[in-house]
Amino acid sequence: GVQLVESGGGLVQPGGSLRLSCEASGFTFSSFDMSWVRQAPGKGLEWVSSITGGGTNAYYRDSVKGRFTISRDNAKNTLYLQLNSLKTEDTAMYYCAQGSGLAIRTETRGQGTQVTVSS
Repeated sequence: GVQLVESGGGLVQPGGSLRLSCEASGFTFSSFDMSWVRQAPGKGLEWVSSITGGGTNAYYRDSVKGRFTISRDNAKNTLYLQLNSLKTEDTAMYYCAQGSGLAIRTETRGQGTQVTVSS
């Protein structure tokens, strides 16, 4: 079955950067769009970004445009999210998931990686 393992989170000051990774297995990675979603304390899951299977097209929620960059290495079955100019409101557990748009399969997400932005 689908297995996704997120890593790379941590504690960072406002304005700082992190690079999240998501290692995928159990499916043909390059054939699927992939997404990052996040969940802040006490709130529901929120879509962050998606990328097409070949990596050609990427999409972002408005609040992260210009600050976050999604990418993928299909040879390594790995999805990335570069987080720059972090804000306190970016604090959340970040998950990767198979699919995009209305077809995001949130049930495929892994254990997540915690991003905490605090001074």
